[in-house]
Amino acid sequence: MHNSAISRGNLYIGLPMWQHSHWPGSWFANYPKTDNGLSLYAKECNTVEGNTTFYSLPNEDAVARWCESVPAGFRFTFKFHQNITHVHQLQHCDEEVAQQLSLLSPLKEKLGVMMLQLPASFGPEKLTVLDTFLAALPQELNVAVEVRHLAFFAKGNEEKALNQLLIRHGTNRIIMDTRALFTGPLDAGGMIDVSGTSKRAILEEVRQKKPRVPVNVIATGHTPIVRFVGNDVDENNKRCLLPWVKKVHQWQEEGKDVYFFCHRPDNKDAPWLAQQFIDLYNDNSSQVKLNNLALKHQPAQNALF
Repeated sequence: MHNSAISRGNLYIGLPMWQHSHWPGSWFANYPKTDNGLSLYAKECNTVEGNTTFYSLPNEDAVARWCESVPAGFRFTFKFHQNITHVHQLQHCDEEVAQQLSLLSPLKEKLGVMMLQLPASFGPEKLTVLDTFLAALPQELNVAVEVRHLAFFAKGNEEKALNQLLIRHGTNRIIMDTRALFTGPLDAGGMIDVSGTSKRAILEEVRQKKPRVPVNVIATGHTPIVRFVGNDVDENNKRCLLPWVKKVHQWQEEGKDVYFFCHRPDNKDAPWLAQQFIDLYNDNSSQVKLNNLALKHQPAQNALF
């Protein structure tokens, strides 16, 4: 089918959380005060990484509140619980999977993607386990898989087998881009922010936790997902973000819905990284322009931090 006959895909931009104690006085400063941080966040971004479900499952009332707090076009991306991915490593956990999916089912179409984050110990010898797990999931469920084992990044037969498996199931491969995070010295971007927090210490901790893996760009499903982890230097982030602008445009032209998540060493700063991506996207687009975040009309970030 010619591209002109393909509907342009959506772009979902989000952060790894929907509330932070710093945001009411910065990002959300021009909004009326509210206890519902999710409702404010959903006015600015149209997706979020739901990391909370990796550690504990919400109750039914919380899921109902989440659903009511966001508009129809918003998409949650929740992680499968760590018991499923890290403890059981996808085996003998049918009841837990069913429980989690049932709990989140009231979100309906607002549940955009379920993210399956696998530990580094989950290697090529366990691909049959992943195959069985994905085959057992409801067909209407949109799933994305993040792997950490280095064999899946070596461009060899193991990675080819993984990608082919995901393509066969229509499952998305999550792309983790930490190049900017690991660029420059630990004291780049300043030593201390206005709260007195050591930015060096935060950066060092995040570098220890985040995987440093190659960025192998591939869309194995209809909704490619990029988790971009920046640092505290705008130029470093810009250099790594620019290629994504072109790729995101390409995916959208192919009719794919794209999810782009922005992380910073201290995620209170993540909205400014998202705005940087929006600026680059709009500067390089002759078509639909993305809405700016509210912070676009506030003083520069360096004046705030």
